[in-house]
Amino acid sequence: MGSGYSKMKKQQKAMQSQMADMQKDLEAKEIIGSSEGDLVKVTLSGTKEFKKISINPDCVDSDDVEGLEDLIASAFKDAEKKAGSEMGNMGGMGGFF
Repeated sequence: MGSGYSKMKKQQKAMQSQMADMQKDLEAKEIIGSSEGDLVKVTLSGTKEFKKISINPDCVDSDDVEGLEDLIASAFKDAEKKAGSEMGNMGGMGGFF
């Protein structure tokens, strides 16, 4: 095993380090999805981990809980879609995440 093997091992280690850095960047990134009219906003990390939810008090109606549930689902889907796009755009490594 000559210098070619050593060079390949160094390249592999560098790539692993780069992937770890990209993963950290994704985890730190905040992606906000929103429902129609921005009544509900959902924040996810770049790895699609749920962070928080914001609900505009104007859309809270005890007689229409189903409507609020729909807004939450819509905001979550929007955030998830954006996070998926973000993951796919990270350094051309979309297939790895």
